[in-house]
Amino acid sequence: MARKTVLITSATGRIGKELVARLATDDTITVRACYFSDDKADSLKELGADEVVKLDLTEPTTWDAALDGVTSVYSASLDPMLQHHLAFSRALGERRDQIDHVVRISCMGADTNTASYDPDQHASRAGAGIPLMLQHYWWGEKALIDEGLKVTALRNNFFMNHLLKTDCETIGNEGWFSNPLGNMRNSFVATRDIAEAAAIILSEGPEKHADKFYDITGPAPQSMAEIAADLGRAMGKDIEYRAQSMIDFEADFGATRAEFFEYLTNGFYTRCSPDFYNLTGHKPTSYYDYLITEGASGETGLEELWQGNLWKKGADAMKDAAKI
Repeated sequence: MARKTVLITSATGRIGKELVARLATDDTITVRACYFSDDKADSLKELGADEVVKLDLTEPTTWDAALDGVTSVYSASLDPMLQHHLAFSRALGERRDQIDHVVRISCMGADTNTASYDPDQHASRAGAGIPLMLQHYWWGEKALIDEGLKVTALRNNFFMNHLLKTDCETIGNEGWFSNPLGNMRNSFVATRDIAEAAAIILSEGPEKHADKFYDITGPAPQSMAEIAADLGRAMGKDIEYRAQSMIDFEADFGATRAEFFEYLTNGFYTRCSPDFYNLTGHKPTSYYDYLITEGASGETGLEELWQGNLWKKGADAMKDAAKI
């Protein structure tokens, strides 16, 4: 049987690296991994990619070479890249006779646009609508669906690796972190679990997974005090959680991120989905295990905590995207 070529966008990201390493062991798949920065190409080869190719969502001249001969696409993009993802979706639609499956990274709550979310009941702030970031994730899914492509969406809980990245300095130097989540428990998800689910779905193909939506969560919901205890145990030191008001959080990161965190504080990310277990046959990774064990790409969650981060205190990373 001929090997199918899978294009992995955002292959140097946290999920992407794990996915490259996992699919590299599947002899039915040719892994074509995308890089944006030239200095990242060799690292993708080291993870096992059969081919590497430059892909810049902001530069359509890079798209044809990346998509040549591809039958399946893993689609992921940062929130500020939404406009470019919508354009790339149209390019994929023009190749719908060639591309038989797209696995899109999305977010739990993307379905609030079509489900029962009532801001008058479910938001703690008067007049609050569906969080813009959740609308963006739905638009990302819908753009592919509208092109007539066979789509599988992984609607993930809040990533474990994103949870504390904005507090690395105070964690490392002073032993504390802050955010407004408080005692509300959320079932944070390990990105390595998302990659494992994506690898299975891409391997098994659209015959089994097309037009399906999977909620991927952690194994148990946790409060910030419990997260602090797990992080402290992994680091071998005491870590303190300091509650932060939503007003101060919005001042730090902007209104779009604050309304998403408000959604979390209202309990919508508490539940634990069985979808990961049903796909893989085992439980999701706990936060503590994520911190101390290596994923397929060779990094522990604790090592990854100190790496780059989109969100910076004092800067609204969603300012431009919020205008779309």
